[in-house]
Amino acid sequence: MASMIVLSATSVPDHLRGALSRWLLEVTPELYIGTVSARVRDELWQSVCSCTDGGTAVLAYPNDNEQGFDIRTAGPQRRTPTDFDGLTLIAFDRKSQDMAMLL
Repeated sequence: MASMIVLSATSVPDHLRGALSRWLLEVTPELYIGTVSARVRDELWQSVCSCTDGGTAVLAYPNDNEQGFDIRTAGPQRRTPTDFDGLTLIAFDRKSQDMAMLL
């Protein structure tokens, strides 16, 4: 069954952006939305993970849990999804926060 996904891909190679735009709409730069099957979603995510080249990516898609969605991340992230009693919360990387304060 097809479901809607949202994928943000920041600082990724142009060939990956082109591959994503074959399946999804690029509604703003680096933000993709579309309705695809779970198989296509997983294949796209494998492509994203193998081609981020220092960039970052976040995928949000529907899932049968309390929040109604799941999150996957690839690349160096300042924010990390963390499971807290069945809910996904976002944890900030302390090192990144300290570096941001120095700049």
